[in-house]
Amino acid sequence: MSDPYRSRAAAHEQDVDGFGTVRVLPLDPPADADVVHAWVGEERAAFWGMTGLTRDQVAEIYAHMAGLDTHHAFLVVKDAEPVALLQTYEPEADRVSECYEVRAGDIGIHVLLAPAGADGALAGWSAALLGAVATYVLKTLDRPRVVVDPDVRNEKAIARFLRLGFEPGPVVVLPEIDLPDVHLPEKKAQLAFLAREVAFPG
Repeated sequence: MSDPYRSRAAAHEQDVDGFGTVRVLPLDPPADADVVHAWVGEERAAFWGMTGLTRDQVAEIYAHMAGLDTHHAFLVVKDAEPVALLQTYEPEADRVSECYEVRAGDIGIHVLLAPAGADGALAGWSAALLGAVATYVLKTLDRPRVVVDPDVRNEKAIARFLRLGFEPGPVVVLPEIDLPDVHLPEKKAQLAFLAREVAFPG
């Protein structure tokens, strides 16, 4: 299979035994809009908050994010196939900072996995992929701890993070943000944290 992403410089590339080659690529809003719009428009992605948006609206949101120094979006590709949308952010520049005591070096992430293929969900698939994401944020970016804030109703995502070794934190209410360029409704979230020494002991 040809790789349409091969020419794009990766922020991280990792060969995962028994899984494949995972590449974390800076999102190209115009080029990746079709893929991302298809994912965020599905009912299962309701917690992502973009169902009902047009392709152009999705592209505009990520074009805006591309101009920020504190929030970044990536397309995660496995063996030439897009498999996840990753967003990283500096917690002190995010509303989550109002809900917990940010430590120096903390990094926040949001992850949206691609829909399961024709064969359905594969055992160990999400763990292998999220392991590569953890390697990127904790080792490649040299961060001591990562924080996630999934919606409390998103039980699948919470369970997935806990299986990866995240320690659950408090349940918090992220305040509404209503700015000209961005609107985020209030969100009840389950915070969870993964320290580098827990993910990669020794």
